[in-house]
Amino acid sequence: MRGGGAMVLTGVLLGALTGCGTLAEREDAAGAAAARFAGSLRAADAGRACAALAPGTVEELEESAGQPCVRALPDAGLPPAGGVRHVDVYGGQARVVTERDTLFLSSFPGGWKITAAGCVPRADKPYRCLIKGG
Repeated sequence: MRGGGAMVLTGVLLGALTGCGTLAEREDAAGAAAARFAGSLRAADAGRACAALAPGTVEELEESAGQPCVRALPDAGLPPAGGVRHVDVYGGQARVVTERDTLFLSSFPGGWKITAAGCVPRADKPYRCLIKGG
């Protein structure tokens, strides 16, 4: 490839590696996904909240609780998140800090999914999360 063709290929590859959209668009989308998840919990819509979880998170929640996500999630003790305060996006991963919770998300073909919630920071250690996926 020469000239313009190499530049186009480079642009396509860079876009594939960093996700679709600008950083601001990805931050907005991750924040909106976290807000929808929080809204589903507030509305006691466990089906919609479970659909917002990443597959590995659903699997781990169901295994640890010994029951389907729609029954396990309401019993997980997640705090009411409140409004989104800050969003950090790193490639296909995001951290959304709300008024009373920190959530981690991953980008999937269908959009952002919650990989961990009910997370609190610990000094010099990883966050401790009430629900998380492998």
